[in-house]
Amino acid sequence: METLSTQGLAMPRLGLGTYRMTGNDCARAVEHALSLGYRHVDTAEMYGNEDGVGAGLAASSVARDDIFLTTKVWHDHLTRDGIRGALEASLEKLKTDYVDLYLVHWPAPDMDMGEVFETMAALKEEGLIKAMGVANFTVDLMKRAVEEIGAPIACNQVEYHLKLDQSKLLGYLTTKGIPLVAYVPLGQGRLADEEGLVAIAEKHDASPAQIALAWLMDQPGVAAIPKASRNETQQANLDALSIRLDDEDRALIAALPKDVRYVDPDFAPDWD
Repeated sequence: METLSTQGLAMPRLGLGTYRMTGNDCARAVEHALSLGYRHVDTAEMYGNEDGVGAGLAASSVARDDIFLTTKVWHDHLTRDGIRGALEASLEKLKTDYVDLYLVHWPAPDMDMGEVFETMAALKEEGLIKAMGVANFTVDLMKRAVEEIGAPIACNQVEYHLKLDQSKLLGYLTTKGIPLVAYVPLGQGRLADEEGLVAIAEKHDASPAQIALAWLMDQPGVAAIPKASRNETQQANLDALSIRLDDEDRALIAALPKDVRYVDPDFAPDWD
């Protein structure tokens, strides 16, 4: 599995997203993914499935130190005590002593960003997290975190797929050597009927979803965490890593609409 180097860690470029997986189904999906070769597992306190993820990790024969585990703190816990309490609860559910990556899940307009990253730095010093990062941060928010505060941000996890332009954000992250981790990388299954994508898929004897994933993997500095609860979907996503797009494929994808956003809650920042 190819990795991205960030803040002293090696982040596998393809991870397992677990949003909306719960209980035993979540545990089985995580255990099976690890048996296939996945080494990057993503969860969050808001998902309500950290116990299932933890059970899957515990059931696996893969050593904990060989797994890149990410979880996230919800936006209403972004205080010194709130972050610490949330992480302690997450670690207990995950049945682990540390997480590799701890993210601010969503920015909050009233958060004290300096306090947030100061708290995360203390958690890192204590060995409870290996690196800190963010999710759903705009370029302006990234500039505050990186340039004003000097936080060692390991990644920005955002919605990114072939129908949403993230070139401005990706350009900024690239200049700072910060990976972009794409969630909803397959458009929540809505890309299967895109005519241009179907044509590319037929050409490569692949599915449109595999082409969408291959397009992300074609870009330096980008990782992806597609949700995959079914065994065959997990394998299909791994198989997508071997697809090599050509310039004709890229041109067809570039012609698709680039203004489709599937995740935009009321508390989201101004995406500018």
